[in-house]
Amino acid sequence: MTFAPARDDERRNTAPRRRGVVSSIALWATRLLLGALLVALLIVAGTAVRVWQVARIDDWAPADAIVVLGAAQYSGTPSSVFEARLEQAANLYREGVAPTVITVGGKQIGDEYTEAASGKNYLIEAGIPAENIVAVEEGSDTLRSIEAVHTEMAARDMNSAVLVSDPWHSLRTRTMARDTGLDAWTAPTRQGPAVFTRESQLHGIARETAALLWYQIAHSSADFSYTAAQ
Repeated sequence: MTFAPARDDERRNTAPRRRGVVSSIALWATRLLLGALLVALLIVAGTAVRVWQVARIDDWAPADAIVVLGAAQYSGTPSSVFEARLEQAANLYREGVAPTVITVGGKQIGDEYTEAASGKNYLIEAGIPAENIVAVEEGSDTLRSIEAVHTEMAARDMNSAVLVSDPWHSLRTRTMARDTGLDAWTAPTRQGPAVFTRESQLHGIARETAALLWYQIAHSSADFSYTAAQ
């Protein structure tokens, strides 16, 4: 008496079941991967929309200080990007939004001036009294700059700030400032290279979407450089 034929039948019946299990696992893995990709795309798209929405906000409500985020400067002369921010800050000050303007930003290796110092000098030449300008000469990126501003404002018993930067930078700076405990809102510049062309606007939204997502994941700054042409 032999059982070989029965074992052969068993193998023939088991093989399709195994293939079915493998196919089911592959199907569910594919669905999970596609679902994860869809969620990731929705998060990126949602963040981009928020960057665009906050870029359109121009809040001139009274605050303790106007904070100008630094940008490149050349031997004490603000770049066109930085100049546009400083002009907006000067307009806010003249309109009585805040009694104090804070410029912030350190310097790169080889620079003679910090971003904060060059910004302060520019505002003095624009007619704003030197005693009403505070230069916070720290910060090599947005997060460090915001943290330095928070420390300076806390020492002066200041809590509210209107932040001045490029429109696309607004959501990230506001998020970082509020995370430090500041009561912060934004009044971005509407001039300068960051808003000149549709290409520069799209580049700015993409750059800030990536930078904000990185900040929310790693709680560190990711400042991507750009040129006037962008």
